Amino acid sequence: MWIVAGLGNPGIKYSRTRHNIGFMVVEEIAHRYEIDLKEKYRQYRIGRCSIGGEDIILIEPLLYMNRSGVVIENILNRFHLLSKNLIVIHDDLDMETGKLRIRRNGSSGGHKGIESIIQNISSKDFIRLKIGIGRDIDIPAEEYVLRKFKKDEVASIKEVIKRASDAVASILIDGLDKTMNIFNKR
Repeated sequence: MWIVAGLGNPGIKYSRTRHNIGFMVVEEIAHRYEIDLKEKYRQYRIGRCSIGGEDIILIEPLLYMNRSGVVIENILNRFHLLSKNLIVIHDDLDMETGKLRIRRNGSSGGHKGIESIIQNISSKDFIRLKIGIGRDIDIPAEEYVLRKFKKDEVASIKEVIKRASDAVASILIDGLDKTMNIFNKR
């Protein structure tokens, strides 16, 4: 069994912002596989399905980004899973808008959601699917991530959401190494 968690902030105010790209990918996966994401305990939305014979649990933490780890720890414990069965989808300021990168493990890179997960589960051993949201040096990062994508970025964002969903399926069906070889080269 796998957990696929998309990171973002709860509420309509944040719903299509750069910081919520993880939610957007989870919602695309839910749409593709006809998964109903249901709110539980007011801390997360959850849905279940099978992809390529692998059982998955889709999660959208409904605590703010910097508290995502609380939800992930809860889910790992609830389903008795190890962090190596966790795929986290999140935004990355240091990558060009629309770029996709898959990592086996590593540091938080300054991402508050990833930092929260590492602290709460006491492990860096989980898969990260990072999506570039670009950076505007004239706008503070904490303000920039809460902005919506520009009109000229929408097409590349729609495309990367589809590719990220394909990458999740590929990890489950073909394995991480093969998926990284395919998707990290683009």
